Order: sequence, then structure tokens, then C-alpha cells
Amino acid sequence: MTNTPLPLRRIPTAIVCALLALAGNLAAAILPAEKLLPDDTLIVLGTPDYPGLREFYLTSTQTRFLNDPAMKPFTDKLLAKVREEWVQPLEHDLGVKFDDYAGLLQGQLTFAITQNGWQGSADPLPAVVFLMDTKGRSSQLKTNLADLRHKWVDAGKTIKSEKIRDLEFTTYLLSDKDVPPSLKKILAPGSDDSANESSTNAPLTLLVGQYESLLIAGTSLKAVEKIVAHLTGGSAPALADVPAFETSRLALFRDAPLYGWANLKTFTDLLLHQPTKDADPASPFAMFAPDKIINALGLGGLKTIAFASQNSADGSLAQISVSAPEADRQGLLKLLPADGKESSPPTFVPADVIKFQRSRVDNQKAWTALQKMLGDISPQILNGLNFALDTANTAAKQKDPGFDLQKNLFGNLGDDFISYSKPPRGSTLAELNAAPSLFLLSSPRPEQLADAMKSILVLANATGAAPAEREFLGRKIYSLALPMLTLGAAGKAAPTLSYAASSSYLAITTDTAMLEEYLRSSEAQQKNLREKAGLADAAQKIGGSSIGIFGYQNNLEVSRFMFEAARKSQGTNSADSATLPGMDFGSSFKDWMDFSLFPPFEQVSKYFYFSVYGLSANAEGFTLKMFSPVPPELKK
Repeated sequence: MTNTPLPLRRIPTAIVCALLALAGNLAAAILPAEKLLPDDTLIVLGTPDYPGLREFYLTSTQTRFLNDPAMKPFTDKLLAKVREEWVQPLEHDLGVKFDDYAGLLQGQLTFAITQNGWQGSADPLPAVVFLMDTKGRSSQLKTNLADLRHKWVDAGKTIKSEKIRDLEFTTYLLSDKDVPPSLKKILAPGSDDSANESSTNAPLTLLVGQYESLLIAGTSLKAVEKIVAHLTGGSAPALADVPAFETSRLALFRDAPLYGWANLKTFTDLLLHQPTKDADPASPFAMFAPDKIINALGLGGLKTIAFASQNSADGSLAQISVSAPEADRQGLLKLLPADGKESSPPTFVPADVIKFQRSRVDNQKAWTALQKMLGDISPQILNGLNFALDTANTAAKQKDPGFDLQKNLFGNLGDDFISYSKPPRGSTLAELNAAPSLFLLSSPRPEQLADAMKSILVLANATGAAPAEREFLGRKIYSLALPMLTLGAAGKAAPTLSYAASSSYLAITTDTAMLEEYLRSSEAQQKNLREKAGLADAAQKIGGSSIGIFGYQNNLEVSRFMFEAARKSQGTNSADSATLPGMDFGSSFKDWMDFSLFPPFEQVSKYFYFSVYGLSANAEGFTLKMFSPVPPELKK
């Protein structure tokens, strides 16, 4: 008999048991969505881990704001209305309790659309696919699916069972009549039920099956077969084998609880190759052919678009990435600035602005590109524009024979465009939308550019008079009323456009006080936006401030004005009868969102801070990043 101590003799057995358990877990693991979906996937939206997505949602600043006790009257009324109007009718019509299914969400959750042979026509259509991993709750999933089949049969509806690679699937045929009234009310508000009674549309096929812990549902047998093949060891190409998707996954999706991706190239290719119908020459829209617009704008150079969102201890980050190789860029895509150009707030931008954006686009190239785009879309439009410019140029030459509009105006455009807004001067929604704003256009010779602007503005004045001039701190301010901006607003005074040259910019605004403040900025000792606490750190989260396009928003102040304006507007005829686009609330807007229940803003102001965004470009494409730091009060 061996003299090995008893505990040591048990070690091999423990190791074997652990390995067997590990092997069992590995065998039961469901492949990620990119290894299950076919390579002809057009759109995918999902989460690799639903509990992680739920945590992402619950810990977000926005959710914490809605769950604050001060917001309880508002959110309770909204949620009660959602349950009354949507949830309870749906549960009744479908014969289910959503709570019975909520517990099944334990792993990946994926919604996708595959091409499925689609070539832009109605036959065949793209396929819709849904995947849900229940992990350790596969038995509950099996029970729920069996219960669904029984209820369908008991209702007198036909189902068909079939096997796909030895996997049992149930096929449901869904006609327009099978769509419950409650679902029609949500998806097609205002639709005529009598039209559905006489509908001759072919029924929709829905295949539903289960593989271990994975629920599989799809509208096409062909699409579902490809997924099952990947589950059972097939070697057909998957979405993970598409280089464009894999690039996005590695760059954005690996740590993101929520992601999305779309193959733009397939859509644009199908649009460009659709047979064109002969347009009526008398139609005013005959010149706007879709293929011309797509090519002129450069949208044919787009390959893919992807997005991802995630939270961290510092804040929330959202990213949108567009694949558009530099060699294929045309039209608008050629205008976006590359990395390396300073785009942070200049020192003259005051600290109390509520919005700021700086774009380092070469405006001379932008003007040339705009002319080419208009010419490619419609030579008639370009001819009309050139006629107007020639008219302005001829009028200016009568006063100055040496004037050249192309040289004096467009030849003086720089590569810097800045805009910023100050807090509104009132508390109504209209005043919020009309917050004082200033626009700055860089120029190597801003005085010459300001003088050339008069030639264009003459065309905007019904009397043909030139802008008025006045001196302010040794600079000329030009002003002109613009009555065309008040069309349809009887009794409203026409806004006055004012502009002036200063330093290396032409400043333009409809708020004279802002222009004068800007002209005084070089003399005044004021706090500037660049010095704002936390701004530099937030900028680093989006790649820094030398990325071509940089923006900032003071969410605290913007939300304060919107919050109070919503409270005050509630109860007026316009607000009380308002509806949200595309949704039939079946009652007044106030029954759903009663803004009069909002607390005073100071009770929830701790949830609002600021956000920054930046758009950068490289040889592969463009990336838009948006970062919102956690408000200081929530860190305490």
C-alpha cells in the first residue's frame, strides 16, 4: 500500500473533475454573434452580455436622474401610462407575461438583417434574425417555446415543424390579421383595420428554434440554416470573416456593452445599380436622380458604419466610426479635416458659453467642392448660382472697377470656422432656440472679406441697399435687416445681420451685443472656456483637441433652460395637444409626459455637467467620439 498522504492521493481526482467540469462548460458555450451570423449580414445590433448592458443602463447618469426621488411623480405617471396603453394590451393579445421572459436574458442578445439574396426589389426580401442566449435557463426557454406552440394551435392557427440539421424548428405563418391590435397601434398608429381584413399580402414566415441555451428566430429558412450550420461545426463564411466588420470589432466592440454595425457599401451599390425610370421632363424634381446625388455627395465611397457605447468611472463614451478609404473619397467626404489641426477653444471664447464648435475645414476647397457637387447633381442649379454671383459682381464693379467677387470673397476664405452660443435671454422654448450666437470665419484678409460681403448681401435686401456701417472701437460694423427670415411670421421684426472684421476672423451674428462683446474681448480680462475645469481631461477621452473638429456643450445650463421652459409651457394649448412624431398616444401629450410634475431644477441639477465631441479623420475613415464626464456631485 502506498504511503502517499490521503490529501495528496485525492489531488488527481480533483483535477480530473475540474477539467471535466471545464470541458462541459466549454462545450455548452454559445459562439459569439459574429461567428454565428452569415457573411452577408447587412445590419447587426446587439450586446455580447445582456446583464452587462443592464448594468450599463442602470449606472448611467441619465438613468440615475430618472430614478431620483424628485423625478418620481413624473416617471411614475409615464411608466403607468406605458403599462396601461402598451404593455397590458400586448400581454393580453399575445397571451403572455413579459416578466416570464425577462429572466431569460442572460447572455448575448442580437438583432440582425441579412441580405438573403436581396437585390433591391421585393423578391426576395432581406431576412431578419434574432438570437438570445439564456445560458443556464435553457429548460425554461424550452418550456416557454412549447407553451407558445400550444397557444398558437389552440387559437386555430397553423404551425409546421421541420428539422434543420437535426434541430427542431417551428414555422409560424403570420398574416396581417394575426398582428394583434395593440401591436398595430404601436407600429402603425392610425392604420385602417378594415384594410387589413382585405389584405392580400403573403403571410410572413417566422422560424423559431432552440439550440442548447440559444433561441434562434428568423424570417428566412436560408438565413436560419446558415446560423445552424455555424452552431453545428459548419465552415461557411461568417460575419467574423468579413475584414470590414472585424476591423470595427477590434477597434470598438470588444469592451462595449452595446454595439451596432452596418454594411453601407451594399446599400449604396444596390441604389446605384437600380434600373432608372424615365422621369417626366416637366417635373421640377426630374433633375434629382438618386444615383447623381449619391455620386456627387461622395456617399458611394462609404463602406461601413459602426457605433459603440460604454461607461467608465470617469464618464460615458460613445463612438461612431465610418469606413471611407481616402482614395475613394469624393464630394463631402473630401472636406472633413484630418488630424493635427488645432481645434480647441481660442482664448477669446468666454467661459459662460453654452455651446461651442470649431471646425478646421479649408473653406476655399469647400467652395470649389460645393460648385462641383451642384454641377454634378444639376447643371441648372449651378448655372442659377453663378448667375446670381455674376449679378452681384457686376453691381460691385460699378462702384469699384477693380472688384472681383471670386478673388475678394472666396479667395479670402481661411481654414477655420468657429461658432458659439451664450445663454438665452428668456425662459421660453422660442427664446432657447434663439440663443445669442456668433459665427467666426477665418481669413488672411478679413477686412477685404467684410467689404466683399456687401456685394452678396445687396442681393438679400429687397431695396437693393448696401449694409449700414458704423464705427465701434476703431472697427467697422456692417448691419442689414433680413426680412426673408421672417416669412410666415406676421408681425415679427426682421432680424438684423451684423458682421465685422477683427484679428484674423470675420465675425457674423444676428445679436449685435454678442458682436460688440467679441470686439472688446482683446481688451477685457475675462475667464475663457479653455480654462474650464475638467475640459482638458475630457478632451483627451475623444483624442485631444487637435483633431479637426471639436465641440462642447454645457449640459447643466442647456438643461436648466429646457427644464424650466418645459415646466412653464405645460398646460398651454400647444404643449397639451402635442404628440411625438410617429406615435399615437391616443390622448393628450400631458397624459404621457406631464412636465408640470418636474421638480425645481436645482433638485436634480447634480446630474448635469458638460460634454465634448470630436470628429477626426485618417486614411481609413472618420471617427466621431462623444464623452460626458461624470458630474462632480455624483462622484462624492
